[in-house]
Amino acid sequence: MKLDGKVALITGSSRGIGAAIATLFAGEGARVAVHGRDEAALDVVCGRIAAAGGRALPVTADVTRLDDLEAMRARVEQELGTIDVLVANAGGTRTRPNQAVDEIDESGWRASIDGNLTATFLTIKSVLPGMKQRRSGSIVTISSAASRRPTPASPVPYAVAKAGIELLTQAVAMQAGPFGVRANAIAPETIMTENNERQIPAAMRPSMIDSHPLRRLGTPEDVARAALYFASDDAGWVTGVILDVAGGAVLVR
Repeated sequence: MKLDGKVALITGSSRGIGAAIATLFAGEGARVAVHGRDEAALDVVCGRIAAAGGRALPVTADVTRLDDLEAMRARVEQELGTIDVLVANAGGTRTRPNQAVDEIDESGWRASIDGNLTATFLTIKSVLPGMKQRRSGSIVTISSAASRRPTPASPVPYAVAKAGIELLTQAVAMQAGPFGVRANAIAPETIMTENNERQIPAAMRPSMIDSHPLRRLGTPEDVARAALYFASDDAGWVTGVILDVAGGAVLVR
């Protein structure tokens, strides 16, 4: 079990990619804090983990507010133990695709930056000091293929926020490395989460599949396995890496 005895906090893990990461980490022996805003969805994920013999703690917090994050961290540490692994997964799109930069309203821009980049920064800010003090820890952030390959389907503020997450992750890797803390980012392409299953019409999927050299769309489990690698001792000498989990799509121009 790659994470036996570890405590992991995964933000945005009540569904989709985060839920897959929490479930896999628990199956690998970690005690997991499952974070989200939908308490019913949190209960489903935690119940699934418990039924498989794992241990999960449902937690809520506004990841754009440091005081909320500090309170959540304190609860996790009190009930599960000090945090060994942080997956800063919470985020999402806050503006429409196919918008020109000059058509994006200020509120949409700020919501996208805060909900992705600021949320990741504040989550790391809360957890990193303890990791540095213990001289051990692994931080995994979630970027996107959109950060380096803007397309009409990727809202500009979202892509910019994800690009910022990548640079932030590498800055943390540089600064926290001497304290034994690693930081890496995962950049997925199209992942068939519950939302995408509902939102992407069946007629669009064949052309999307053809744009990926591996000729399929990604699953939450694809991202979860990459996160497990970064979180585990298998990646003990790996830090500052941006890993494309994209089926080769970033190779296509």
